Amino acid sequence: MAYRSIWSDFVQTAVRAGTNALGRTLRHSSGPTPSTKVTRRPRGHSPYPGDFSGKVSPVYAPNLDSVPDPGEVVWTWVPFEEDFERGKDRPVLLIGRDEPWLLGLMLTSKDHHRDAADEARWGRRWMDVGSGAWDPEGRPSETRLDRVLRIDPSKVRREGAVLDRNLFNQVAASL
Repeated sequence: MAYRSIWSDFVQTAVRAGTNALGRTLRHSSGPTPSTKVTRRPRGHSPYPGDFSGKVSPVYAPNLDSVPDPGEVVWTWVPFEEDFERGKDRPVLLIGRDEPWLLGLMLTSKDHHRDAADEARWGRRWMDVGSGAWDPEGRPSETRLDRVLRIDPSKVRREGAVLDRNLFNQVAASL
């Protein structure tokens, strides 16, 4: 019980501490700082079941608690498409659920408009979402629309930010 109280106090303090560049509430946890290096599947992670391939029903339901919810950008380990045993930590926009999984779209600070023709050739589609508290350097981000990830809620290691509802709706409409 004491852990929940300490966690709740921590979240409330973080909420009072500031907002992201767009005025949205920052969300933090006490987990490790994300790493951008390529790694093997972390210890304790069950095998990745594969990307979600059904019809996504986007839900906007951010909640200022310690549980990751659709509408939030969080950090978690994301497997590579070509090898689910390898991947890296990256921000993910949570867009819905496929019980027991959360569904998410990965974010990147790489500009894919410069190589849009090549990306389209491979079937990859990207959308600008701007900058936010999920990137400590404040770089503009893009989200990948053609790959829906399954995210284990217990493996989310850092909560980044709540995405603006209008922007979330734009992403959902683009899926």
